[in-house]
Amino acid sequence: MTATAPPVAPPDEPAEQPARPSYLRRLVPVGLAVLAGLLLYVSFPPRELPWLAPLSFGLFGAAVYGRRLRAGFGLGLVFGLAYLVPLLSWTGVDVGPLPWLALAVAEALVLSLAGLGIAYVSRLPLWPLWASGVWIADEALRARFPFGGFPWGKVAFGQPSGVFLPLASLGGTPLLGFAVVLCGFGLAALALRVIGLRRSGDSAVRVLRDRTAVTAAVLTVAPVVAGAAVMPFVSNAAQAGTARVALIQGNVPRMGLDFNAQRRAVLDYHVRETMKLAAKIKSGEVKRPDLVLWPENSSDIDPYVNQDAYDEITEAAQAVGAPISVGAVVTAKDGSERNRLILWDPKKGPGAVYDKRHLQPFGEYMPYRSFFRIFSKDVDRAGEFVPGKKAVAFDMAGTKIGNVTCYEAAFDDVVRDQVREGAQILSVPSNNATFERSQMTYQQLAMDRVRAVEHGRAVMVPVTSGISAVIRPDGSIAQHTGMFEADTLLADVPKRTSQTLATRAGVWPEALLVAIGVGGLAWAVVGSRRGRRTAD
Repeated sequence: MTATAPPVAPPDEPAEQPARPSYLRRLVPVGLAVLAGLLLYVSFPPRELPWLAPLSFGLFGAAVYGRRLRAGFGLGLVFGLAYLVPLLSWTGVDVGPLPWLALAVAEALVLSLAGLGIAYVSRLPLWPLWASGVWIADEALRARFPFGGFPWGKVAFGQPSGVFLPLASLGGTPLLGFAVVLCGFGLAALALRVIGLRRSGDSAVRVLRDRTAVTAAVLTVAPVVAGAAVMPFVSNAAQAGTARVALIQGNVPRMGLDFNAQRRAVLDYHVRETMKLAAKIKSGEVKRPDLVLWPENSSDIDPYVNQDAYDEITEAAQAVGAPISVGAVVTAKDGSERNRLILWDPKKGPGAVYDKRHLQPFGEYMPYRSFFRIFSKDVDRAGEFVPGKKAVAFDMAGTKIGNVTCYEAAFDDVVRDQVREGAQILSVPSNNATFERSQMTYQQLAMDRVRAVEHGRAVMVPVTSGISAVIRPDGSIAQHTGMFEADTLLADVPKRTSQTLATRAGVWPEALLVAIGVGGLAWAVVGSRRGRRTAD
């Protein structure tokens, strides 16, 4: 009996493949990208789950690994939407879903470029390293483009605690974000390699000896070890004594964009809370503070031209017996509107000023107003503020206070400039009443905690409606208020003068990490061209 060979499909009729595996091969990466984006969102405040971020990038790395550029772009977009749509939901609190979704889609499109680049470098040796550099390059792009950039959602800002946080003192938010992403991509590379070896029938011993698997394990563990090694060097110690600081949260009449309709009431509330503090000082219940910090927009009545506002603030400063940093909306000598912080001395009145330098587009100013008016009349609610030009550290009773007004906390250079200007303590006066009880307040507070470690400074956060907070140099919160309640925080705060490596290095860590990503892309391009020549 002669054995017969199994039937072979003709060349023009390929053998049928089961539809289910093919369908799953397309569906699984999309599902992984969605899950990865949601996990990254969940890792951010108000939840404090920083360890979810590496798991997120592990899933995203597995989804994108070995894919074509078009697939990488698409998976990056899916990941970005799953992450940014819920993260930025606070932007639509008072203006509806259109601006919120437009912003989320625009940011996700920029992020999808990272997916494309990561897919391109994923076939290289040590691909987690190059892929992490590509991610940081994408974050650097988002932080600068368009309209001056929108760094909100940088991976580093979801790490206000945890083992990776100390790395911010070495290389700022770029190094902190790089460490988180590298750990995640290393985990993906390790899992993919182990699965591949086991499917090939390799024993557990051979898997443990596999060079590629060992390298992936090292890339996964190295950022964790580095963060743990730096942790003992993050200090809360005072280097130039301490300052007794009072943070005033006066609250607002109502939430939403129209809270400013009762501007006088907002000023009155902050004066009233300061007078309560003065009464406690007089009775001996509390010690007199060295300085008092009011939030952004605590006086939207221009005190330079409104005598009532001028007199109220002066009375409060004299009653408490300490200089006050007042957040005000004023008209400058050139006629332009400024979001200004004013150093108000109890004897001399208004003195040094700091004008907010990095303004919020679509809020404090409106780019291409006539064009965007086509889509929404809400653009006319945006201001016409003009940015300041330089960093200013207030000398408040012998303590140098570096001011970073609200939205500016998201930008590396603005915060760094104030520390280099001599700030011993950082202050981030904010007005979050516009965003009601949304997660925006918690996300911004997390940024401030990261900045504390990055520059080795205590960070004061006076907010009109909460959450106001006293943050130690190690990023932990010493005191905080609730939301939409009048309150005062009093704390003895360490004054620090040394500069961290991150402060001294400036933009160079980011440039180096971006260069790693660019180098990986260049290597992939060269390898692709050589492959084509060999095939030809």
